[in-house]
Amino acid sequence: MLSPLDELPIHQVAETMATVGTSDRNFYDRCYFSMHGSTDEFFMAMGLGQYPNLDVTDAFICASYGQTQTVVRASRPLGLNRLDTKVGPLRVEVIEGLKKVRFVCEETDGFAVDAVWEGLVPAYEEPRMTMESAWGRQTMNTMRFLQTGTWTGTLVLDGREIAVTPDRFGGSRDRSWGVRPVGEPEGGKATMPSNGFYWNYFVVRFEKSSIVYMCQEDGLGRRSLEEGIRLHPDGRVEQLGRPSHSLQFKPGTRMVTGATVTFAGGLELTGEALRPVHLARGTGYGFDADWKHGMNQGDDLVVQRVDFDLDDPAMVPIPGAIVDHLGRYWTNQGDGEGWGLLEVMNMGPHPQYFTGWDDVFVG
Repeated sequence: MLSPLDELPIHQVAETMATVGTSDRNFYDRCYFSMHGSTDEFFMAMGLGQYPNLDVTDAFICASYGQTQTVVRASRPLGLNRLDTKVGPLRVEVIEGLKKVRFVCEETDGFAVDAVWEGLVPAYEEPRMTMESAWGRQTMNTMRFLQTGTWTGTLVLDGREIAVTPDRFGGSRDRSWGVRPVGEPEGGKATMPSNGFYWNYFVVRFEKSSIVYMCQEDGLGRRSLEEGIRLHPDGRVEQLGRPSHSLQFKPGTRMVTGATVTFAGGLELTGEALRPVHLARGTGYGFDADWKHGMNQGDDLVVQRVDFDLDDPAMVPIPGAIVDHLGRYWTNQGDGEGWGLLEVMNMGPHPQYFTGWDDVFVG
């Protein structure tokens, strides 16, 4: 199974590059981007993934604006040429590794993007994320790196053209690969941990540096991953100490309105959740029966536009499903105003916030 990648001196094992290091159906290789204009006018997430053991590649853009969330998504068979990152109108081009990446969505039903993302800090390798089912099967084992940066190019948002300039338009990106549940649901027992899942992921750009906070806990509050760092443009990584979180929710819901994270070193990061992108709807990250990352959509290219009403209760398929908010941030150390990602997922019980799967925060 030779492919164009086999021409490059990048082999790691005695296999062709079409063969990944595990036969697990859930192996994936994906990129994610966020974009904002330093206001709450809109927030956008974009991504592209390959699933070699399922022979699928798919991509999406998801724009939250006004009271609407619009998703343009595409899927096709992957084939053997993993250098081909075009999925219908969507594609990703690496201009300079770990520094510059171009994301393109050719005009589709009034939406288009052609913008170059440029990193402001060196790419940072995150802690490995792992998870096991209640009976011990490893359901997640992933590597990932992140970066904050700026965007330059053009955006067409439901027919309205917007000039994307690096003085205002920023965001973050990550690249991840490994094993996590993808594609059609597997048979047998459910793989979601029976006692719940709690996840925070905040990536914030300030004028002179960027702050990253991560926390993964189970329904008993036991922590399996944490991170608290300040990234500097010159490559310095400043450890901030163990993070403690305090989230605020809209009464009667699990929708986050704000958060305060206190690091053991003394830094306090406060964030306001301004505009949600419900990754659980339409993008493939969540709970839609007809469109999940890596799901087989047939033997031909499929391109769709899907619109959602942000006020529709169905936007939240189950309490605590993943939501990426545009966040506005401050610190107690005079960093000024920062903008970035405020991602929260809190399904099931958690000793600090919720007592069960269906319970919602009551304030």
